[in-house]
Amino acid sequence: QVQLVESGGGLVQPGGSLRLSCTTSGRIFSIDAMGWYRQAPGKQRESVASMISGGSINYSDSVKGRFTISRDSAKNTWYLQMNSLEPEDTAVYYCNLRGRYYYGSGYSVVRGFDSWGQGTQVTVSS
Repeated sequence: QVQLVESGGGLVQPGGSLRLSCTTSGRIFSIDAMGWYRQAPGKQRESVASMISGGSINYSDSVKGRFTISRDSAKNTWYLQMNSLEPEDTAVYYCNLRGRYYYGSGYSVVRGFDSWGQGTQVTVSS
C-alpha cells in the first residue's frame, strides 16, 4: 500500500508562516490527485488545496492567495506553504493521495489506493 507521513505543524502567531510536508512511501504507479484537508474542533473536514493529475490546482476561498501546494517528485514529498496565518486556520491538517500502486512484488498488477496522513496540528494564536 501507500503510506503518507506528515510533518511541519506547530504553534505560530497570527501573520506567521508554516510549511507542512507529506512524504509518501510505497510503489506508486500513478497519481490521480493530491489534496490537503483540515478539520477544526466541532467542524467537518474540509478541502484546503488540491492538485489534480495534469497540474490543475484548486484552493478553497478561505486560503486562496495565502496557501500554496507544491510537489518535489525527487523527494516523494508534497508541501503546503501557509502564509499570513489567521486564528481561523487553526485545525488538524491532513494530506490525501489517490492513485494506483504496484500490488505484490512484481510490476504486472496495479490497484487503486486512497491514503491519508496521520494529521498534524496547526495552531494560530498570540
